[in-house]
Amino acid sequence: MLPQQTRSMRRPIITTRVEPSAFDELTFFREISRSGSRALLIGRRALVFLGLPVLTADYDFWIAIDDIDAFNAVGAQFNLLPTRTPEDARQRGRYVLQNDERVDVLVARSVPTVDGQTLDFETLWSRRRTVSIAGILEVYIPAIDDLILTKQVAPRPKDLDDIRLLRILREHTP
Repeated sequence: MLPQQTRSMRRPIITTRVEPSAFDELTFFREISRSGSRALLIGRRALVFLGLPVLTADYDFWIAIDDIDAFNAVGAQFNLLPTRTPEDARQRGRYVLQNDERVDVLVARSVPTVDGQTLDFETLWSRRRTVSIAGILEVYIPAIDDLILTKQVAPRPKDLDDIRLLRILREHTP
């Protein structure tokens, strides 16, 4: 203590209690399924569910453009708020549901890859595959070749790493 500082001048010790998030991943995926939303899990979380050794802190979905309201209703159950109105999301092709979790949502009917291919939601949806989570729940993801293409929409260094891992997985999957 400094000579001029008295006991009453010291800063009080403030303690806070950290509360866990109400977000539960299994319940979130279950509610998406129950909502009837045509939602494809894309991004690194899809790779995690395929058993690939990658880290991610968020969720990425590509949903049917007409299913925004149903998907947002699921987000609302977890206090995830949309950053755009459904109309604005349809015009921009994407938005985010967020609070203490982040869900990036692609709602475009189609998107181009860097090499000029067009990815169409309906085509990816028709070729989707199902991944079981904890043996009790199923989540839809794009087929591996389509998942590789989603990584070519705006390839970042981590996307190139993901493509490499997906190609190895494809080679070793019957």
